Amino acid sequence: MKVLPKKVQLTELFYDLVFVFAISKVTGLIHHVENAREFLEYFGLFAIVMIVFLNTWMVQTVYTNRYGKNSLRDIIFFMLDMAILLFMSNTFTGEITMWFRPFVFATGLLSLTLFLEYFLTYRTAKDSVTKEVTQKFMYILGFRTVMLLLSILFSLKVGLILAVLGILGSWILPLFFTRTMRKSPINFPHLLERLTLITIITFGETIVDIAPYFTLKTIGLPSLLIFGVVCLLFMTYITQFDHYIDEKRTGETGVLLIYLHYFILFGLSLITVALSFISETHFDDHVAVLCLYGGLMLFYIGILIAARYNQGKLHLSPQLVGLFGVTTILGAICSYLTGTFFWVTLITFAVTLLNATSYIAYLLHKLR
Repeated sequence: MKVLPKKVQLTELFYDLVFVFAISKVTGLIHHVENAREFLEYFGLFAIVMIVFLNTWMVQTVYTNRYGKNSLRDIIFFMLDMAILLFMSNTFTGEITMWFRPFVFATGLLSLTLFLEYFLTYRTAKDSVTKEVTQKFMYILGFRTVMLLLSILFSLKVGLILAVLGILGSWILPLFFTRTMRKSPINFPHLLERLTLITIITFGETIVDIAPYFTLKTIGLPSLLIFGVVCLLFMTYITQFDHYIDEKRTGETGVLLIYLHYFILFGLSLITVALSFISETHFDDHVAVLCLYGGLMLFYIGILIAARYNQGKLHLSPQLVGLFGVTTILGAICSYLTGTFFWVTLITFAVTLLNATSYIAYLLHKLR
């Protein structure tokens, strides 16, 4: 079956702009911690808030992919969601006791607007498949909305549990509805383009965060090595998603493509944070290294899983997958043992260079 082209609308790109701000705010949760203990305390919050924003983006993108028509109704929902997201991005500052209820209330309100989009589509749908698929998403978003709004009525301890259950539930539940979603496949090229754009936005946040290494006072070899790491990760990403993936796939639910991007986006966010404070003398070097290589491992896991969508002759060999694992683990061990800013940047550059060149060379060889 031929895949009909679905153009990415300018309103979708406008909607993405708010995530530039949101992602920078989320990484800010662990950007400016004072020590390793604070980092570990705030990491859980960072992960949950990242899931909130990414899950919201994913749900909206899947809706637009299947049912969006760039109508006035769609545009109004886009603008309303953007306003809520801007407010959410500015709430989580200071102690959690100060921002928990405003943030959760806004998240619940955002979940409600997403629920209404699916509800309106359900009401006007004329075929049973659309009704069945939209109904499943209504269950997911309804559960998230109720749990979040309910959580603000209780103490922080109980409310936090309810909110986390609502967020994690909406994140995991789509995995149980893949059979239903196969009845209404996504437009694969459109979803691929949207996910690529949000990833580029995340790379943009990384560039912004490493910019302080390029001043008259800070410029040096480590600056170039750090920039090289970011460039090599970007080259690895576009090699996979712009050159070797089969863009014309049909009958896909998009579930795997979406979830593997959680690995990539989480990984990039951790890399961004680690690169921003790895030179700080007051911060524990070992925690910085673990954050950096944890991010690299997540990023590479996402890339390697994505090879499942490659064109027929471009599937990866176990040897190449093993190379990624060995080089990254060895790089983590060597960086952990040395701990100094210069050696960590040099080792990390070597790891990303070896992985990127091996990946590109292998796939080019398969093409020949």
